[in-house]
Amino acid sequence: MKVAIFGQYYQNDTRPIIKDIFVFFNKNNVEIVIEEQFLKILYEEKIVENKYNTFSSHQDLNNTFDILISIGGDGTILRAATYVRNSGIPILGINAGRLGFLAKVQKDNIETFLKIVLEKKYTISSRTLLHLSSNPRNHEIDIDFALNEISVSRKDTTSMITIETYLNEEYLTTYWADGLIISTPTGSTGYSLSCGGPVLIPEVESFVITPIAPHNLNARPLVIPDNTEIRLKVSGREEQHLVSLDSRFIVVNNNTELILKKNDFKINMVEIPEETFLKTLRGKLLWGEDKRN
Repeated sequence: MKVAIFGQYYQNDTRPIIKDIFVFFNKNNVEIVIEEQFLKILYEEKIVENKYNTFSSHQDLNNTFDILISIGGDGTILRAATYVRNSGIPILGINAGRLGFLAKVQKDNIETFLKIVLEKKYTISSRTLLHLSSNPRNHEIDIDFALNEISVSRKDTTSMITIETYLNEEYLTTYWADGLIISTPTGSTGYSLSCGGPVLIPEVESFVITPIAPHNLNARPLVIPDNTEIRLKVSGREEQHLVSLDSRFIVVNNNTELILKKNDFKINMVEIPEETFLKTLRGKLLWGEDKRN
C-alpha cells in the first residue's frame, strides 16, 4: 500500500497522533509519501527521523497512491482536496481539530481505523464540488473549485452589499446582505449551517443558497438542484468585494459576473463503517441528548 500524508501540526495535540500513524504504517510496511512542508515541521519538532519521499503539488500525486491521510481538522481536508483534485485518490481525515464533520477518525481509535484502511474494508463517498468562473476573467482564480462552499462578502466596509442572483439565466432575487453562501451538501454542515442553512445528506444532488445577515428579512436559505448554473453580480459602496472558495480568498471588482456550477470531477472521501454521516451528525450536533431519548 502507498499512502500520502498531509497535515497541520498543533503542539501537544498532534504529536501523539502523528507518532501512532507512523508507527503503524512502518510496522506494516506501508510506503509513506509526505507533503513537503509538513515533513519539514516533523523534522524540526523531531517527531520523525527517517527519510521519506515527499510531494509538493497535485502533479506529484497519481493513481499509484491508495489513499491520502489528512491529519488535522476539516480545514486541513479542504486543503488536502487541492492536492488530490481529479486524481481520484480517496481522503481519510484524522481529527486533531475540534468539531470535525469531515475528519471523522478520532485520536483514540487511530489504530483500529488504520487496520480497516490497510484491509480496505472502507467505502467511498463521492463529494460534489462547486466550480467558479468569472466574466471578465479574474486571474487570481487559480484553484477554481470548492468542496464546502463559495461565498461572496463585503470587503472594507460595514455597509451591506447587493447580490443580483440568477438561476439558469432566470432572475431569482437581489439579496441585500453582508454576503451570500453557495454550499455543497458537504459544506452544508459548515458556514452555511452557522448562517441558518439546512443540513444536507452528502448524497443529495443539491446546492444551498444561504444569505449572510440579510437586510431583507424575508430572504431564506434555498435548496436548488446541483445541475443549476448560478450567476451572481455584486454591487455596493466599495469598488470591490471578497470571494472565498473554502478557505481561499480573492478580491473581485464589483459588477464582475460570477458563474457557479457543478464541477466536472468529485472528491472521494473514505467512509469507515463505524463512523457514518448520521452518527457524526448525532455526535457533533448533540442530537438525542435529551433525557427523554
